[in-house]
Amino acid sequence: MPSRIAVTGAAGVLGSQLVSRLRAEGVEVHAFDIRPIEPAPGLVPFTGDIRDRRAVTEAVTGVDALVHCASALPSYPAADIRSIVVEGTGTVLDAARAARVPRVLHVSSTAVYGLPKLVPTPEDHPREPVDTYSGAKAEAEVIAERHRAAGMLLPVLRPKTFLGPGRMGLFDMLYQWAEEGRHFPVLGRGDVRIQMLALSDLVDAVHTVLTAPADRVNDTFNVGAAEFGTLREDFQVVLDAAGHGKRVKSIPGRPAVAVLRALERTGMSPVYGRLLFKLLADSYVSVDKIRERLGFVPKYSNQEAILQTYAWWREARAAAGDAGTAGRATGRTSQEPWKQGALKLAKVFF
Repeated sequence: MPSRIAVTGAAGVLGSQLVSRLRAEGVEVHAFDIRPIEPAPGLVPFTGDIRDRRAVTEAVTGVDALVHCASALPSYPAADIRSIVVEGTGTVLDAARAARVPRVLHVSSTAVYGLPKLVPTPEDHPREPVDTYSGAKAEAEVIAERHRAAGMLLPVLRPKTFLGPGRMGLFDMLYQWAEEGRHFPVLGRGDVRIQMLALSDLVDAVHTVLTAPADRVNDTFNVGAAEFGTLREDFQVVLDAAGHGKRVKSIPGRPAVAVLRALERTGMSPVYGRLLFKLLADSYVSVDKIRERLGFVPKYSNQEAILQTYAWWREARAAAGDAGTAGRATGRTSQEPWKQGALKLAKVFF
């Protein structure tokens, strides 16, 4: 393991968990984030924007490796997504190259595939972005590949949607409805298979990439749960754990999509277009390459990851008071619940 590692987005869901793991292993971490981070043993905080070359250079100078976690969310304004994901990645990688960082890991997303009809989707599937977010992620990968071709050791991870302690977003909605004793809707029959990923497994994958031999790791790797069921099955485990006897309920897929897209355009629904269509078809990637090349196998299934996050959510809600999570419903980061908008009113039907 490198002895000194820089992490961008170090205050985020992935970044904070990764920082904790690295510090526990005795690594000195240069923790870079736009939000201030308190200094601690083994942690050197750097506050700045990833689009600020001077700030990033200061954070990455002298490190043995860099993990670029910082990103935007699909819910951000389009201009912010492009600026943060594309311009920010370019700035970070340029700074890392100038500082001669020996190993740089770029955390991308399976969103670059768009809405592929080929499942499981392999890494050599064309990038076919369908919205601003997936397009920005695809452009950021092109920048990373350009640096790799110029001689940088620059592996890329493409994780599926990950969840674990600290993760809110859509899952907060599921957990709230379950806790309140409500049924939970799925589009269509809910029989599509949607692969997810435990946050701890993603941290393990990052750890694997940081320590793997250079001649095996300088490539692009999907990472997702090896075990996953249908959306109906995976969401039902939360309703069962809530103990109210509620069920996942089907709603007509295409009409619901039309309504939700209209609500999205007016800002009354947080469910963005690509997610809507992803929920209507199987969505999972091949994880053969990372297993065969690097020996990485995820520990947790979709259901285990969802239930672990639900247990954390319950504890956090109890500590903050029953209205604790709802009171922070901005959705600006993955650590905040989505604003449910019109969907909050729809609860009365479930």
